[in-house]
Amino acid sequence: MKNTYFAKTKYFIVDMDGTFYLSGSIIDGSIEFINKVRETGRDFYFFTNNSSNNVEVCRERLAGMGFPVDEKRVIMSTHVATDYLNRNYPGARVYLLGNERLTGDMQKAGINLVDENPDIGLLGFDTTLTYEKIWKAANYIADGAVYIATHPDANCPIKDGFMPDTGSMIEMFAASTGKRPLVLGKPMGATVDYITRFLGCEKDELAFIGDRLATDVAIGMNHNVPSVLVYSGVTTPEMYDKSPFRATLAVKNLKALIEYL
Repeated sequence: MKNTYFAKTKYFIVDMDGTFYLSGSIIDGSIEFINKVRETGRDFYFFTNNSSNNVEVCRERLAGMGFPVDEKRVIMSTHVATDYLNRNYPGARVYLLGNERLTGDMQKAGINLVDENPDIGLLGFDTTLTYEKIWKAANYIADGAVYIATHPDANCPIKDGFMPDTGSMIEMFAASTGKRPLVLGKPMGATVDYITRFLGCEKDELAFIGDRLATDVAIGMNHNVPSVLVYSGVTTPEMYDKSPFRATLAVKNLKALIEYL
């Protein structure tokens, strides 16, 4: 029974905060899980929707907890967004709502960032958001700019609570403009497409692991990919019982997943 869940899986796509680590510490058994994945001839990659960070921030955080990884090991909604823009709107003028890290990643990827007359309004997790940015973006969106968001998370968990995330800003712009964006990141198909191209695999060779129902579990359910819900983060068994999102498997944490590999 235990081997049937991941019979085709070659790559485990692992969420970070609440799944691999929590409150600045690696969750007990997480490294043991990674070692077991490798022992079985499979591999792993981290994926985070948080477009306010960049790969270096994620790597520094992991290294500080005693788990250094190379830069290709961390995949972000930012990668999905830059890939989507370059593939579908090459050279387009993009007005970005994003902090200095997201701005830097967009520039490195060759995205044509502008302050006026954009073709596209791109909403990221902007921790430097100002009223002026909101005002300008709302007008650009209302005037017909293609409207895209890096990911749908309403809140970002932090040590002492949460921060309003991109999904909350989506609701604000919907109230103002009546428009909603094309959303990337988990649980959207653009993320599955990006990862399969990046890894050179088929989607049924992936398995997503995470603590969030509407992203980590939904991406599996929506795209016929195995998914694992872990109860080490924001979701409790009681919440899962009431949810329409169904995982392939639900376990306490990554350590508890080892027996199914």
